[in-house]
Amino acid sequence: MSLPRIVVLGAGLGGTIAAYEIRDAVKGKAEVMVVCDQENYWFVPSNPWVAVRWREPEAIRVHLPPVMKRKGIGFTALGAKRVHPLENQLELNDGSFVDYDYLVIATGPELAFDEIEGFGPDAHTVSVCATDHASAAADAFDRFCENPGPIVVGAAQGASCYGPAYEFAMILDTELKRRKIRDKVPMTFVTAEPYIGHLGLDGVGDTKGLLESELRNRHIKWVTNARVTSFEPGMAHVEEVAEDGSVKAKHDLPFAYSMLLPAFRGVDAVFGIEGLTNPRGFILADKHQRNSTFTNVYSLGVCVAIPPVGPTPVPVGVPKTGFMIESMVTAIAQNLKLEIDGKPPIHEATWNAVCLADFGDGGVAFVAQPQIPPRNVNWSSSGKWVHLAKIGFEKYFLRKVRKGESEPFYEKLAMHALGIKKLRF
Repeated sequence: MSLPRIVVLGAGLGGTIAAYEIRDAVKGKAEVMVVCDQENYWFVPSNPWVAVRWREPEAIRVHLPPVMKRKGIGFTALGAKRVHPLENQLELNDGSFVDYDYLVIATGPELAFDEIEGFGPDAHTVSVCATDHASAAADAFDRFCENPGPIVVGAAQGASCYGPAYEFAMILDTELKRRKIRDKVPMTFVTAEPYIGHLGLDGVGDTKGLLESELRNRHIKWVTNARVTSFEPGMAHVEEVAEDGSVKAKHDLPFAYSMLLPAFRGVDAVFGIEGLTNPRGFILADKHQRNSTFTNVYSLGVCVAIPPVGPTPVPVGVPKTGFMIESMVTAIAQNLKLEIDGKPPIHEATWNAVCLADFGDGGVAFVAQPQIPPRNVNWSSSGKWVHLAKIGFEKYFLRKVRKGESEPFYEKLAMHALGIKKLRF
């Protein structure tokens, strides 16, 4: 009798770690396979460093096939064209099909640059959302430094990951000072958030005060409740929206270099599948990370549908941070272990948020337990230690990926000592 097959769709931050942890959890009782669209894992949190050449892309890359082989995990980089949940099949880009007994969707998002005219790396702005984008942004930044001018940085309406926007603004400020041209560069931070430090979470601790102070001290102006209407070469057109939804002010912001994070939507392989996704293409999941219509389908990470924390004048999404994603991974691995043994899933992810936002010469850290208010823990802090901690975390996480580990015992002990857990029960 053949073993049941668990297919993990995606091999980013969540999918790669999920494959490792699920493989360890089922211990030979099921076959584990990864389907993704490339052979390399990229440590995306380091992309802002790539964009100013503090990192080369090769330094944050892991070639996955040999690691997966060593772990006994099947692997293909053909990519998925379409999920067929009624048939329990994945259609791959070459027209072949992969059967599954359980599917774990960890695709990440599609970047919705096309929703704003002139937006994105194929138009008038740069991006740090993917490592190849960040590498191109580094080339553009080198050209910019030869003839500096205004910079516009931030996050467009519907964005759901605000930390990298703040990181990149501060990192640019730090690097411009190092190059001794900061005095030639007016900077504006543009965000859909209702206030600085909202982060899609209604703030964490005093992130409002900490981040406002950082922007003010670095002479970075800001526009909140911002709806970007279009970009043209060297100009961002932005509407500042009032509480009642009316346009409070219009801003025409000139730039010689601009990076804004886009809104996300679901990838084509799942978009529009009734019962599986919401209208934006994000995967519907219950408290066990399982889809209610197709109960053998789990999901984790940015592709999961999570409602906003509350109404805002401009659409603001909820971020899915690294530790939150890892908690989803652990819940899914343990639930699949139960299902393979013929038992119902019971485990729930904590959705705790632990975030290090690096500013090059300092940073802001916060812990939100759980991520969505009301919280048991609501803490934030700042200092140079955050920068050093982010460097340490980068090296540590890449080591995990290269070794094929999801959570070494010392990581578990450290997190438990801090009272930060991945499972609710």
